[in-house]
Amino acid sequence: MALRERAAETTELDPRDIYAIDELAGDDERLVRETVRTFVRERALPVISDHFDAGTFPIELVPGLAEMGLLGMHLHGYGCAGATALAYGVASEELEAGDSGLRSFVSVQGSLVMFPIHAYGSEEQKQRWLPEMAAGRAIGCFGLTEPDAGSDPSSMRTRARRDGDDWIIDGTKMWITNGSIADVAVVWAETDGGVRGFLVERGSRGFSATDVHRKLSLRASVTSELSFESVRVPADAVLPGVRGLRGPLSCLSEARYGVAWGAMGSARACYESALEYSRQRIAFGKPIAAYQLTQQKLVDMATAIVHGRLLVHRLGVLKDEGRAHPVMVSLAKRANVRTALDIARSARTVLGANGVTLEYPVARHMANLESVLTYEGTEEVHTLVIGKALTGEDAFA
Repeated sequence: MALRERAAETTELDPRDIYAIDELAGDDERLVRETVRTFVRERALPVISDHFDAGTFPIELVPGLAEMGLLGMHLHGYGCAGATALAYGVASEELEAGDSGLRSFVSVQGSLVMFPIHAYGSEEQKQRWLPEMAAGRAIGCFGLTEPDAGSDPSSMRTRARRDGDDWIIDGTKMWITNGSIADVAVVWAETDGGVRGFLVERGSRGFSATDVHRKLSLRASVTSELSFESVRVPADAVLPGVRGLRGPLSCLSEARYGVAWGAMGSARACYESALEYSRQRIAFGKPIAAYQLTQQKLVDMATAIVHGRLLVHRLGVLKDEGRAHPVMVSLAKRANVRTALDIARSARTVLGANGVTLEYPVARHMANLESVLTYEGTEEVHTLVIGKALTGEDAFA
């Protein structure tokens, strides 16, 4: 016992990973983490603040994301990496430590576009799109949210009707990541037979995408409005393997998993920035890290990050075992995004006025997290989803 106590006393704590959570990952996941972390440090961080400032997406990084096998990484076959859920999680965390826009691009491409094609598409659709998307040669977007139907997709107004062997689509989709740069959109529309998914290609007559400007959040990401005015698509544009809201909701559950991990990347980036700054900033003759109030903020941040990272690691293990329930994903998304936003706000106070400039990453992450809190299900919606699971009472009814 004495030997163990002496060993514990000599253990060095890493203030960036106090509980050595990085060590929980297997060898493959650690390789993914180090590869993506290096990519973010060397290629993304040098340019991301300029893109955020200009309101542009760093599309020049897409080939690098594809080379690392991150696009559709959790899918098998068709040029996809077939990685574990844990690997997808650690990649999401590292990408969002760079910027939410990077993780959003990968989440949309892999979980919201490639996943439904892989799960519900025909063999011809899979062969046509998945290898191209995994290689980054084709980009996709996911059309579900509408101007008047965000948290309630059952009230969507986009309609698709049969016209001979073809389908005619009319409607509008809003807040669509990758919209104007996408080669194909997975569009969900109401039909006489329930909600169906359609693959609508760029250049289809009557289909247009207009970017949303003057955003204060997710500025290094493309956000668009999609318009469908009597867009004619052939019968083979329909995803044949699913009907009803189960299709889009299953996609959202996949994406929310990555969001829950990614939020911890944003939180970690804010905490590490505040920690480093507190050691360098001198006030009243000593580093502000030496003051009790600053230490309390840093301790609270570090503690919350440990909680959040352990939560998603457990979720990843359950997902790899086939035991992850959508309610578990809702809980992780709700908890970790709120935690990350609170950490970002606290970190900003440590940096003082410097915290609101793009010289440091904190305000950028803080602004991005306001969007992350809302998309893939608002905090309020996830609260009611979890509440229903706990009580058996449906507050949506």
